[in-house]
Amino acid sequence: MVEDTTHLLEIWVAGWAGCRGYETRREGRFPAAFRSDTTHEWEYFAYDPSEAEFAALAAKTAEVPARVLTILTNDVARYKFLGQRHGIHVTSASQTMMIVDMETQDSEDPWLSDDDLKLETSRTDGVHHAVVSAGEEVAASGRVFVVGHTAIFDKIVTSPTYQRRGLGSFIMKALAAQAFEHDVDSGLLLASLDGQKLYSHLGWRMVCHVLMLSTSDEGADLSVG
Repeated sequence: MVEDTTHLLEIWVAGWAGCRGYETRREGRFPAAFRSDTTHEWEYFAYDPSEAEFAALAAKTAEVPARVLTILTNDVARYKFLGQRHGIHVTSASQTMMIVDMETQDSEDPWLSDDDLKLETSRTDGVHHAVVSAGEEVAASGRVFVVGHTAIFDKIVTSPTYQRRGLGSFIMKALAAQAFEHDVDSGLLLASLDGQKLYSHLGWRMVCHVLMLSTSDEGADLSVG
């Protein structure tokens, strides 16, 4: 599977914003999303921008401390250097974009082996949700939003109390089953370091590194999940 990473970024931003109810717009040729639930500011996204493009995006980012510039690249050193030159610093460099061929994923609803846990799935405004609960407590949760033929997975979270019980994999499988209600052929997500191990085990592979830059630390790791 050969990808155009610029196109993948466009699809991911659309799906991620769809999952979270964010407004999106263009900043030049690049997508941006308004973080209405966290920083209440814009986050800009670009894959391997030119030095001039980076300078323009960095200037927009530096206008407000809460703004974030997220760069997808496999030349991390270059954009760290450019960030320093233009007055913004790296707040996160541990994430990666990952992709999967959905044909490799199970289309059936998974079974919970623990009788104390219960799976609930729902769909609201096009967003598919999966929640595993233990009584009133949420043990694990996640969501997925489909853009075209791509499923964008977001906010895959397991409560610390319930970690190392396979619930991350379970949530991913439950969401994949919902995504198959659509004609999907690939999946996309941004993964933290912990998530990268889980997703690799499930057949996902890395597309590129993800750098987040800002004049402050307010936006660090906000895209994770």
